[in-house]
Amino acid sequence: MRKVLLGVVLTLLVILCYKQCTNDKSTIVVKEHSALIQEQLKNVGKLVVTEGHFSEVFNYENSKEVFGDFFTADKKALVVVNADVTIAYDLSKLKYDIDEVNKILTLISIPEEEIKISPDLEYYDVQSDFLNPFEAEDYNAIKETVSKSLMTKIENSSLKSNAKNRLISELSKFYILTNSLGWTLKYNETPITESDTFNSIDIKL
Repeated sequence: MRKVLLGVVLTLLVILCYKQCTNDKSTIVVKEHSALIQEQLKNVGKLVVTEGHFSEVFNYENSKEVFGDFFTADKKALVVVNADVTIAYDLSKLKYDIDEVNKILTLISIPEEEIKISPDLEYYDVQSDFLNPFEAEDYNAIKETVSKSLMTKIENSSLKSNAKNRLISELSKFYILTNSLGWTLKYNETPITESDTFNSIDIKL
């Protein structure tokens, strides 16, 4: 009888040890997967930049009435604009959540695009009147007008869509990794089931 009880006890101990070892191994694997995902997040946490170049010629004119409407003093200039433009996503600002229990990586917030315009303005045929000379406010007005014009050109170009495509390409790397590890990737409440799912969902920047 004692041998039977001893056998039962030993069997239970073996089963408990096996389950404990299995659970420990499972926990270790999850931790390793979590570390790999965090490393990927760190590697992708960089600037994704798309560059473009724009050129235009801008005519600036300004008239000032002198002595009522009897006389006007005019000034004008021809401005040649060459501008380098970059659109970047700083993925170090990406907000996410790692759920180790359910093995889910959730992308919570994607940083907004950062548009940088670096214009080079060259002034030609600058003409002004003694009573209406070129002043700092004229140059500021020209720069403001040029910036608005360039922004309109950027909006009507493919630069922003190209930048977003590069962003989606970077985000797709998370799907490839999580899918290979048996994890689930979500963007907020939307599960990412294919590498190109980002193309069909509304990414709120």
